[in-house]
Amino acid sequence: MASLEYSRTAALAWAQAQMVAAGQDDSPKLDADLLLCHQLDCTSASLYAWPEKTLTTTQWQGFSALIEQRNLGRPIAPLLGQQGFWSLDLSVDASTLIPRPETELLVDAVLNLDLPDQAKVIDLGTGTGAIALALASERPQWQITGLDQSSDAVSLAQKNALACDLQQVQFEQGDWACGWVKDPLAPIHCMVSNPPYIDAQDPHLSQGDVRYEPLSALVADDHGMADIQTIARQAAQLLDTGGWLAFEHGYDQAAAVCQLLTRLGFAQVTTQKDYNGQDRVTLGQWPQ
Repeated sequence: MASLEYSRTAALAWAQAQMVAAGQDDSPKLDADLLLCHQLDCTSASLYAWPEKTLTTTQWQGFSALIEQRNLGRPIAPLLGQQGFWSLDLSVDASTLIPRPETELLVDAVLNLDLPDQAKVIDLGTGTGAIALALASERPQWQITGLDQSSDAVSLAQKNALACDLQQVQFEQGDWACGWVKDPLAPIHCMVSNPPYIDAQDPHLSQGDVRYEPLSALVADDHGMADIQTIARQAAQLLDTGGWLAFEHGYDQAAAVCQLLTRLGFAQVTTQKDYNGQDRVTLGQWPQ
């Protein structure tokens, strides 16, 4: 069928049928709506205000290409170039993880800590800047720095800071294993991280959205614990007395993370569950 025969309504119906046939049937209507709005650069209200308006050839070609990519299993967020997180709209690309709702629990956990009014907070492995920017949106007086080893991720996080009008957040390129602390005497009140924590042999790596995300942001050695161990040891050296370390981790790693923090000398080690009742966030305080 020629593209000029497609009204908006017909294009949406076609897209939904294509996605269902391809097995992308979790939310075909929502995905079709989002992708067509993206292609047409319009709101959902505008889309449905003129349902019989015909797509141009260029619009149809762009929309059908997006549907083809979605049917291959590519996540919706990179196709849109955007993902909502906390109260923010963040740009996303292939250099970072897609921010997920579970990570909002990590943000909430840090916001509930008793930190100084101008706390110095470090977000390790910042990616899109989601955690750092969400914290800054709620605590603009905090001194927040996001660190990532990827220069592309740092550039993306800086772009998001500008778009969200949160330029007070600093983003730097560096390796959390060494050499990233510019002033070792400056107190750090909180270190927060959603590090790589998936084992390289985990079968989930070949399923779903993670197939299209960078392995370096997903996979860690030692059954997914290597980066968590490195960060925890760094935190034990760098946190101010009474400072906090907060991790997101795998659903089956809470016991190992708690044991690690306790062994290093952290106190008040606690774990919080995600929306599915799985252990997801663990915190510990460096003793005062």
